[in-house]
Amino acid sequence: MPYIIHEGTKLHYRVLGNGSQALLAFHGYGQSSGYYLSMGRALDGDYTIYAFDLFFHGQSTLHKSNMPLQKDFLQELITLFLQKEKLQEFSLMGFSMGGKFALTLVERFPERVKELFLIAPDGIKTSFWYNIATYPGWLQQLFKRTVLKPEPFFRLLKVLNRYNMIHKSLVRFARFQMDSTEKRLRVYRSWIGFRELNFDIRQIVRLLNGQQVPVTMFLGEFDQIISPKRVSVFVKALQKGELVILRTGHSHLLQEVAELLHQKKTGAIPPAAPATE
Repeated sequence: MPYIIHEGTKLHYRVLGNGSQALLAFHGYGQSSGYYLSMGRALDGDYTIYAFDLFFHGQSTLHKSNMPLQKDFLQELITLFLQKEKLQEFSLMGFSMGGKFALTLVERFPERVKELFLIAPDGIKTSFWYNIATYPGWLQQLFKRTVLKPEPFFRLLKVLNRYNMIHKSLVRFARFQMDSTEKRLRVYRSWIGFRELNFDIRQIVRLLNGQQVPVTMFLGEFDQIISPKRVSVFVKALQKGELVILRTGHSHLLQEVAELLHQKKTGAIPPAAPATE
């Protein structure tokens, strides 16, 4: 896999397909660039996908001197990448946590973005429980202890689940992402590393509308982590925005979108096509 090294930080990516259009793709929490293999097959011939390993995932490493990740530094890395690959214009795709990276590039390279695909994106508005599971900003020292001694955290989840104060799918999500010391360390490092990737969504809308960038957002009807009602207002504010609702939850959404795009490309859309708003 090719990579960019800058100030001790290494950003790995893989190249999928051989289409004439460049698509920079960012995966979700707990994944790697390999999750875009199905998307690469679906879009091959139209796009060349540059799928990145986010830091603390895959083979990318963020040097401690670059912690937390600043938007300026991410811009520097992507500028080096664009120079290396000789890219002037590109499209963007971000799934879940990868939405933060896609939105950062919209902020920093608005005139070079041709299209934006957001798949249940973080960075616009996420649920309180998702933030606890992936960016536990509350009581940082408490969470550091949770990495080594997670029992109190799991007892809290059990109580919340018993009294129906949290959706069962969110309980499963949190348990899966924190069921080992290695995973809990990744949760903690991701929160520390990406806490500066925040956005003025009104400014993002102004940039996208100003450049007339087509935006397609894919959401899962049963997604309790990033639900349609939380982010659909963003699409409505866009002049060239489209919202596609698929009958699935959060975890399998990227694969479902790849299948949908493949069906559109081949003209094989089934009768029960997803609702579009």
